[in-house]
Amino acid sequence: MVHTTKGIVLRTVKYGDTSIITTIYTELFGIQTYIVKGVRQSTKTSSAKAVFFQPAAMLEMEVHHNELKQMQFIKEYQLSYLYEKVLFDVVKNTVAMFLIELLQHSLKQPEANPELFYLIEDSLKQLDKGNDTLTGNLPLYFTLHLGTELGFQMQGEFNEATPILDLKEGMFISEKPSHPYYIEGQMAGITSQLINIQFYNDLEQIALNRTIRRELLQAYLSFLSLHISDFGEMRSFPILQEILS
Repeated sequence: MVHTTKGIVLRTVKYGDTSIITTIYTELFGIQTYIVKGVRQSTKTSSAKAVFFQPAAMLEMEVHHNELKQMQFIKEYQLSYLYEKVLFDVVKNTVAMFLIELLQHSLKQPEANPELFYLIEDSLKQLDKGNDTLTGNLPLYFTLHLGTELGFQMQGEFNEATPILDLKEGMFISEKPSHPYYIEGQMAGITSQLINIQFYNDLEQIALNRTIRRELLQAYLSFLSLHISDFGEMRSFPILQEILS
């Protein structure tokens, strides 16, 4: 059957002489792999179409979908959102590539999760529009909320009675655990603040230095790796830290 769905490109590789295989997180079907034929032909039209499948591109698509097949086909496609800055601004592009790699490491099953799709879509749009503070804080916000959408929501709240965040259990607690996977004090407090943010603009009000951002993001990646099997190493993490510094 042919379906209309939005999608966000995660990865694209060459296939044959003129085609590509692209992995896309879709609104209707979750993560899917598609063959797109003819986009690498040496014509102006084909060259322009190949740009549509850069990582982080947001598409409106008509797709053939068969639950019994691992690889699907795209019938028609067009951009659903045209970036103003993400593709050309080095810092914003680095953040976008970090978010995309994070999804590559985190999404294991091809199941639909519209709320996760909207988190990805909204985060990329806000990255495109936001100021420098929002850009710097967005990886923290996205990593935390990605965990929530995948079923790893932090439990409890930060206060005087529970000032420690146990990353292994995903819970604010009163005393240090026996393992090393926890943060406390200011770091736990900022995490609670980020968890409870309702609007992206609120990220512009959280002033953090690069050391705090680096340590928080490392902690959040550890949190995901503790809960997602075969999470692996994030290659874009050191690049992101260098760019945001």
